[in-house]
Amino acid sequence: MTTTRTPRLTHIALHVRDLAACVAFYQNYCGLRVSHEREAGAVAWLAEPGREADFVMVIIGDGPGRDQADGDYSHLGFALDSRAAVDAVAARADAAGCLVWPARQEPYPVGYYCGVRDPDGNMVEFSYGQPLGPGAHVGAEVAPR
Repeated sequence: MTTTRTPRLTHIALHVRDLAACVAFYQNYCGLRVSHEREAGAVAWLAEPGREADFVMVIIGDGPGRDQADGDYSHLGFALDSRAAVDAVAARADAAGCLVWPARQEPYPVGYYCGVRDPDGNMVEFSYGQPLGPGAHVGAEVAPR
């Protein structure tokens, strides 16, 4: 008997101009760690510690780059443990010149967030109080299922 399973999201792959700069960004801002490298350092798999078998971000070097246009809200989202943690990321990013969306509160389910641009031009959101990850209980309004 064959069992049909729902597909499971295991990774996202980004082709970037500067692999080393992007790996350093995701390590420093997002706490990701290199879980696998291949092709003499041309590809790195990044994961949250302890989640290497669940979901990875694959970073592929020598890409064309992605400088998002104003009004393009495509982004990667990372949940943080508190509003203070969002403020701390925003302050670090502002000092480094890569803060794009200052920390702000939006109605549920958006929560409290800021936006940072990675070295390749991708937007990265850091949030607290969304219905995913840390802070999911904050301001949660149970939505109908």
